[in-house]
Amino acid sequence: MCVLIFKVLSRYTVIMSKRMRVQLMCGAFGISLAMAGIQVASIFTLPFCHRVIGHFFCDILPVMKLSCIDTTLNEIINFAVSSFVILVSMNVVFISYVLIISAILKIASAEGRKKTFATCASHLTVVIVHYGSASIAYLKPKSENSAEQDLLLSVTYTIITPLLNPVVYTLRNKEVKDALRRAVGRHIS
Repeated sequence: MCVLIFKVLSRYTVIMSKRMRVQLMCGAFGISLAMAGIQVASIFTLPFCHRVIGHFFCDILPVMKLSCIDTTLNEIINFAVSSFVILVSMNVVFISYVLIISAILKIASAEGRKKTFATCASHLTVVIVHYGSASIAYLKPKSENSAEQDLLLSVTYTIITPLLNPVVYTLRNKEVKDALRRAVGRHIS
């Protein structure tokens, strides 16, 4: 197992050079800026009859609902942009998990595979919750829109998923678990 970890770490430092990190950062920034620019430009010229957004943050779909005119073209543009962003990033994450799982299966010890799968499963759960709720929110047909469902989905991918990340990453740590037990134990006594 130590040999496998060493091989992975040595390959990582070769692949993830400073140049590669800058390229990844610029690619993510450029794509997100272009996609946001397309969405903003598509609603920028809409006339708005209402001033109150029926949502807890200024998202593209609730803003489009404020328009006085037919927004079918804007909805098509939004669907195309959302599909691209969600499906491309989801596929990249899915491919990376396939590669991670194939590397886990190469671990010789059953205990090592079990521990690694346990960590991977909790991360994968958060990813599925995030992409699942975002996909439903942005890729569902307009006929299935309901304000309550939209709010619930938005809360899920904007608030719950980020709150799950610290739990996933810290509760795997033995020191954090012990500190949490001590803190809860003091308050219960």
